[in-house]
Amino acid sequence: MNQLEPEPTTNGWHGSLDLVYAHDHHATRLIHSQMRSPLKVQRPFYPEGPAVCHNIVLHTAGGIVGGDRLTQNIHLQANSQALITTAAAGKVYRSNGQEARHTIEIKVEPGACLEWLPQETIIFNGAVYRQDLRVELAPGASWLGWEITRFGRTARGEKFLQGNWRSHSEVWQQGNPLWIERQWLPGSETIFNSPHGLAGEPIVGMLCWLSQPVTSDLLEQVRKLWNAKEYQGEAGVTQLIAGLLCRYRGASTSEVRNWFTDVWQLLRLSSSGRSVKKPRVWF
Repeated sequence: MNQLEPEPTTNGWHGSLDLVYAHDHHATRLIHSQMRSPLKVQRPFYPEGPAVCHNIVLHTAGGIVGGDRLTQNIHLQANSQALITTAAAGKVYRSNGQEARHTIEIKVEPGACLEWLPQETIIFNGAVYRQDLRVELAPGASWLGWEITRFGRTARGEKFLQGNWRSHSEVWQQGNPLWIERQWLPGSETIFNSPHGLAGEPIVGMLCWLSQPVTSDLLEQVRKLWNAKEYQGEAGVTQLIAGLLCRYRGASTSEVRNWFTDVWQLLRLSSSGRSVKKPRVWF
């Protein structure tokens, strides 16, 4: 494990995290980790046994500010399995006029499986933030990722009425796009209340699973997971080329996480026969 010296600048932090996982003798090991503050990773642990490596990523500065440049590179070698989450909700503070940017590059080789499950990100009013996620998914590999975003510190009555939020996500396989998502939300009263924006709700969520084509029966089971509960938000499920996409818009972090966790459990059981093991930091 290699930790570089912090690199704060007058224009923000330039932090990075590089992780490489390998499969050996029925176990997944973190064989390389290089960190530059404020990004760090805790020691791996194995609540599901040696096959699946769990890691928790920390942002030691407490939140992201204008001018920050954060980069993560995650590489899963063939047949490795990893679950990566964050230690706490992420925070993007009011901008000083500069954009904060987070770039995530992921490579998943054949037979490998990555579950990318960060806790929610809170976008403060006045924040200017862009996240770019790109996944290179080999044939026979699997990736499940979610993104839960809260606009404004709603406990304080704050809304996202100023600022700018962008989230760009791409998953490619052998030069072909499996899924490309471009989201842009400029802060304003109109966008916050528009049915084409947030519809007055502070939280949006997205879960994407890409591995293999899904059956209509599995798609219906995912939809039933939402309909079986007395949830208050809005949700939708879409079939993709080699997987599925779930969307949420509402007012409850626990609601969207509970639904996403139920979907994750269903997909785990259908693809590998194993039940999920929630990361300990979620409790």
